[in-house]
Amino acid sequence: MALIFSRLARNFIKNGYFPTDDVTLGHILGAVDIGAGRVRVLDPCCGEGVALAEVKNHLTECGAAVSAYGVEFDPERAWHAKELLDRVAHADVADVFVTARSVGMLFLNPPYGNVVSDKAGTGDRAKADRLEKVFFRRTMSWLQFGGVLVLIVPHYVLDTEFATLIARNFDRVQAFMAPEQQFKQCVLFGVKRRSDAPDPALVKALEQIGAGTLPAELPDQWSDEPYLVPQASDDAGFAFNAVRIDGAQLGVELERLAGFTLWPQFGSTFSAAERPHRRPLRNLSRWHLALALAAGQICGAVHAGDGRTLLIKGDTFKEKDVVVEQSANADGAIQETRIATDKFVPVIRGIDFTPGPTFGSIVTIR
Repeated sequence: MALIFSRLARNFIKNGYFPTDDVTLGHILGAVDIGAGRVRVLDPCCGEGVALAEVKNHLTECGAAVSAYGVEFDPERAWHAKELLDRVAHADVADVFVTARSVGMLFLNPPYGNVVSDKAGTGDRAKADRLEKVFFRRTMSWLQFGGVLVLIVPHYVLDTEFATLIARNFDRVQAFMAPEQQFKQCVLFGVKRRSDAPDPALVKALEQIGAGTLPAELPDQWSDEPYLVPQASDDAGFAFNAVRIDGAQLGVELERLAGFTLWPQFGSTFSAAERPHRRPLRNLSRWHLALALAAGQICGAVHAGDGRTLLIKGDTFKEKDVVVEQSANADGAIQETRIATDKFVPVIRGIDFTPGPTFGSIVTIR
């Protein structure tokens, strides 16, 4: 099968980023097939989305309905990947939540190199870790049991820790050298299983690869049993969310979910102030009026029967009523007890707008 996006991929070779090359990707696709009619694949560092788009195209040609998801930190590459894949999060992989054991195939070609070490020793890990291990630990739980792992890493990172981690969680592990050896890459296949004691023979074999005993090159014609991507779980129980997103992605998500958010109900929920006030069913009593004034619900110009006009506003304040009690102890000492009781005092203030000598005076009713 011809790779349809290779020219676009080469446009993004910059800033130390190199996508999976055409030859290696073509050989990988020959080892993968479908085990169900509906599958879900994910690339946690998808770049411009080319590699995973090819995986989706291959599995679709095999007869499956494929949903492809990606995560990419670089904004330019992420927005390009959004045009090729079903869902892409422009985010750090540490800020992405994916339902555990929900992905049928994990295509992982992580960044290569060391995490910046903490020279001051203020972090959790005093020793610098490898980025390949960080990405593997973070994303391994997303792969469902029976799911297919495709891991592309430099062979020399396969130390005892990494080898044990792979052997403890995967069956049918096979390792090959990539046809393109610019970065000394090896390609590992595996099938996710429940975590158990690692196979010592597998750990030793992976350690030897890390030490320089290299395996055979990944064949262009796969003759072994293919790795089958299993059936995807129900979408109702699947979540693929970024914890923090930028404004551009938020706008896209709001547009995509326009019929499923509360935004269409904004007018009906918050337009009460624009509606005309309805008259009460009966006239308010003086008690109702006093209570409404004290609560601050009645304000504005008030015209009295004697011709006065007041601009009023009511409110209620809390005050403390203090009572002091004194008593004599057996030894003759005087003990003073202060009892503070909260009480709510309604206060109505008004400005006298009546023409005449009282115009502008403040009226306070407590």
